[in-house]
Amino acid sequence: MTANTDIRYLKGVGAKRAEILKGKGIDTVGALLRFFPRKYLDWTDITAVKDALPNQNVCIKAKIATPIETVETRRGITLYKFIASDKTDRFAVTLFNQRFLAEKLKYGCEYLFYGKFDENLILRQMNSPIIKEVSFNRIEPIYNASKNMSSATIQKLVKTALSTVEMPEVLNNKIRTENRLCDINYALWNIHFPKTRDSFEMAKKRLVFEELFCLQTALSVLKTKSHSLSGCVIKNNCFSEFQKMLPFELTDAQKRVVEECICDMRSGRPMSRLVQGDVGSGKTAVAAALCFVAAKNGYQSALMAPTEILAEQHYKTFCSILKNTGINCALLTGALTQKQKTQVKNQLNNGEIDVIIGTHALIVNDVEFNNLGLVITDEQHRFGVAQRGKLAEKGNNPHTLVMSATPIPQTLAHILYGDLDISIIDMYPKGRQKVDTYCVDSSYRQRIYNYIKKFLNQGRQGYIVCPLVEENEELDLTSATEYYEDLKKNEFKDYSLGLLHGKMKPAEKEEVMQKFARGEILLLISTTVIEVGIDVPNAVIMVIENAERFGLSQLHQLRGRIGRGEFKSDCILISDSKSPETQKRLDIIKQNSDGFKIADYDLNLRGPGDFLGNRQHGIPQMRIADIFADKNVLITAKKYAEYVLNQDPTLSSPENKPLKDEVKEIYKKLNQC
Repeated sequence: MTANTDIRYLKGVGAKRAEILKGKGIDTVGALLRFFPRKYLDWTDITAVKDALPNQNVCIKAKIATPIETVETRRGITLYKFIASDKTDRFAVTLFNQRFLAEKLKYGCEYLFYGKFDENLILRQMNSPIIKEVSFNRIEPIYNASKNMSSATIQKLVKTALSTVEMPEVLNNKIRTENRLCDINYALWNIHFPKTRDSFEMAKKRLVFEELFCLQTALSVLKTKSHSLSGCVIKNNCFSEFQKMLPFELTDAQKRVVEECICDMRSGRPMSRLVQGDVGSGKTAVAAALCFVAAKNGYQSALMAPTEILAEQHYKTFCSILKNTGINCALLTGALTQKQKTQVKNQLNNGEIDVIIGTHALIVNDVEFNNLGLVITDEQHRFGVAQRGKLAEKGNNPHTLVMSATPIPQTLAHILYGDLDISIIDMYPKGRQKVDTYCVDSSYRQRIYNYIKKFLNQGRQGYIVCPLVEENEELDLTSATEYYEDLKKNEFKDYSLGLLHGKMKPAEKEEVMQKFARGEILLLISTTVIEVGIDVPNAVIMVIENAERFGLSQLHQLRGRIGRGEFKSDCILISDSKSPETQKRLDIIKQNSDGFKIADYDLNLRGPGDFLGNRQHGIPQMRIADIFADKNVLITAKKYAEYVLNQDPTLSSPENKPLKDEVKEIYKKLNQC
């Protein structure tokens, strides 16, 4: 049996369990061994009752000090109650409907209890603890379970696999020695069943390095492959012609980035470049310049945006910039009628359309191009590698540009986007207003309402952003729907209000945004759906409720919706949180307008989950590594990946066969992202 053996052939699995495991992404024995525990219960770390803090998981070694009492409740629940004690204190235990466990427990015997003590009780109480024999002196892995398969079952299967299979070694001796890494089989045993905390840390160190090393190797190979292909060569550099027709002047940063892209497009290989630029830095003008150059060289361009609102906005901007140039722009989104879609697709296929702007509608099978030479994806973290790849496949190795307004520290960006070259727009166009930011608690709300009215009375517009669409009983948070209804009936009954959230139908969202853009709605109550791509220069005031619920980068993105015109703009963050960490975070957003600095703070304070979300910018979900917390490991892993590929570019040596197999698996996942 090998790592590639189908999971159904592992002892104890069979056809039924194999289906359940495959539903978890476990199709081979090797995949099972890399299905790591989600947490651990450390039964070796004993806490005295008197030292245990409330509402924190602890392991207590104690005797059952009273006979077990059985209590039947009116609701038909059977309670089993007793007192347990160690040498330092006593505590009450209650088990709910656990007859089998209660019958096994013996008065006067000592057991291990794992759970939390309730707060503010005269006699400490632990409800439904996990109880083990004292001999259960180990660190226990807990896996993501389901109704059909418990964590205990997965434990048994993993132990069987570890005893049956010798996993191939992906890291060579040089890498392991220089980085003091244990071998793969030791690592797998001790990540699943660690003997000690030290052996667990050693195993984790090895597996984190391996995962990041394999990812960097795969991305480097991908980049090399894309650079070896012949692209749509741009012969006529007509960027100067584009600049002359503009009613405004591009910044030096915009000019530099356009020239970097054109250099790629003239090189004979496809451009594969990421353009990072802070909110309002002028990425759309860069995209328009490149589409202009492509069209003047006989190629079609496609720009894909994540939302219909943003696609519509880009379309209007492109039509404005490219009018009177002979370049024909079109829009393709799900909101078009079938007749309109058919007409656009026909024009695209016969070459009548030079620049097509749309949403995911661009990558459906029946969209065909006449001569696609340039593919642009905006807000690239909303798309995976496979989605931008599907669009590129509609041309003959076209140039690819991805744009992002979510700043990532440059060193990290070069590692994360290993398959892309990177350009940064680090200047703002003239006239971009600085937004003053204030942090207050809800006691200021009436004053804030009066402040908003002052702007609305001047004919200006504003936003109020809420974290939720609907009221949630479990969370004391402001909901956009409830807030809108309340303001409409009371405080702002004399003003035109609008509501916008992600659960609305595309046509409804579009109607609201059109009214807001035309000034028919003065105050827009919204969720974070406005975070990306709403450009209303007349909007000068933004209030963000429950600001502590947002990441710093998200707050910065939201704030970027105002200050886009000639008027001075203000952003007010409302939070009643007294947490020192929250105050520190809100002070950061108050004092900084540089998105890259804010991104650094966000990563350090909140971590990658809040910063990037689960998608991780089209990178496969990490099994054990954290691309931000393990940033230094990531940098080291990249260096070793480059070293291995310099020695063996095709990974064809017998030593690198396991690495080549892992790279192939990563390609599969990249195509699923």
